[in-house]
Amino acid sequence: MSLTATDTEPTPPPPGDDHAFFGQPRGLMTLSGLEVWERFSFLGMQAILVLYFADTVAHGGMGMDVGTAASVSAAYGTLVYLVSVAGGWLADRILGSYRAVLYGGILIACGHYAMAVPTDAMTWTGLGLISAGTGLLKPNVATMVGKLYRTEDERRDAGFALYYMGINIGAFLGPLVTGWLGDHASWHWGFSAAAFGMTLGLIQYVLGRRHLAGRKHSAEFALAPEPMRRAVRLIVAGAVVVAAVATALALSGWLTMNRFVDLLTLISVIAPVVYFVVMFRNPRVTSEERGRLRPYVVLFLASVVFNFILFQAYSTMILLASTNANTEILGFHFPASWYASALGAFEVALAPVVAAVWARMGPRQPHASNKIAIGVILGGLSFLLMVLPTSGHSGDTYKMAAWWIVGSYLLLGLGDILLETSGMSATTKLAPKAFASQTMALWFLSLALANGIQAQVVKLYGEVSNPAYFGINGAIAVVAGVAVIAAAPWLKRTMHPVH
Repeated sequence: MSLTATDTEPTPPPPGDDHAFFGQPRGLMTLSGLEVWERFSFLGMQAILVLYFADTVAHGGMGMDVGTAASVSAAYGTLVYLVSVAGGWLADRILGSYRAVLYGGILIACGHYAMAVPTDAMTWTGLGLISAGTGLLKPNVATMVGKLYRTEDERRDAGFALYYMGINIGAFLGPLVTGWLGDHASWHWGFSAAAFGMTLGLIQYVLGRRHLAGRKHSAEFALAPEPMRRAVRLIVAGAVVVAAVATALALSGWLTMNRFVDLLTLISVIAPVVYFVVMFRNPRVTSEERGRLRPYVVLFLASVVFNFILFQAYSTMILLASTNANTEILGFHFPASWYASALGAFEVALAPVVAAVWARMGPRQPHASNKIAIGVILGGLSFLLMVLPTSGHSGDTYKMAAWWIVGSYLLLGLGDILLETSGMSATTKLAPKAFASQTMALWFLSLALANGIQAQVVKLYGEVSNPAYFGINGAIAVVAGVAVIAAAPWLKRTMHPVH
């Protein structure tokens, strides 16, 4: 079977005419299935990564202190989403969405297989491959979901909610499997399970490709043959030069882990600023499209604030759970990483409820900006909740009830559904046509910036009291959400046709 679609294959029904998958296009099932396994592998690995970094060398870990472990884990997330910019550009100009997602999935699988090898060198190699693969896959899968719908199709938000439910089935199952293997076998057995999951995702993606829009060989806005060859040569040469320089600096002792983390944070700040400027000034972006980009800046910043909180569900919250939370229910002991599955479980349970509510309300549903603002506020409240069980304690001698962290993840899960589904849906509608995949990559740059900021802030974890750490960060998020609500009248006027 060919791994790429051909123009002779049956075409999917036009957007709006396909209702085969719970009233949604059949292609949504294929893309959601891919995301189930991609999130199984990515978040399954992420749930044990910070624990692997912080574990002792004697126990198979890397022996980092908790602040450094959380910072390096966040820096890895920064790199993943920074590469999304290149992934969006490659899909728009060279590969096309289908092949970008396919090749990204292959790189991700290879990265997880590399991490299954118990050496530090293979760990860093694996993380690099996963970063590159996720950068190709993530923005382009979401863009392919958007292509299943007409712009005015009111099923779009509900479809993204179902798509996000699929994502979180993987987010729920991944930490359960990798966490159990990491706790009972070794961390690298957990990474092996992530590799197997991504392989399954690739298989079902290829088998279901006939239901997808945008699966032709050519990119929608492909470069001419000679510029394309020149671009490929530059990409290959650039990758070789960067790898060589980084290796030389690391061997000389200049490129330390702390400097690498700081460099990624700096890039995560500069990249979105530059990208917004390029899009605003590009002659292929019309004045109407440019007007819709202005409110998108607000949505971008709201995403940064929320995801700064959300990503700590896999770093500081897991570290807190491993030291200061009970890991026993009714006599059953479970790995601390299983707490991460609670987040996925809540999103699986709540996503169809949210989708049904939006579908029932139709044009009366809240504006996308208000959904996003409420999501940010819920994220802030999830951290403020942690102030209560951590107050009045010091050190690692106390154990909070499991329900505190579970409750925090409940608020985070609902906030994530509201913000990410509305944010991704709005992105596909606000995107200039010439930057379709790249605008989704810009949404993922908000995740890179959130991780870049997190990589610096989490260094304070363990240095300041837990109530101060969670309380201040949570309060900032709540204030940011309220500010977006205050800007709602302007956002509603300028975000047409987004409702």
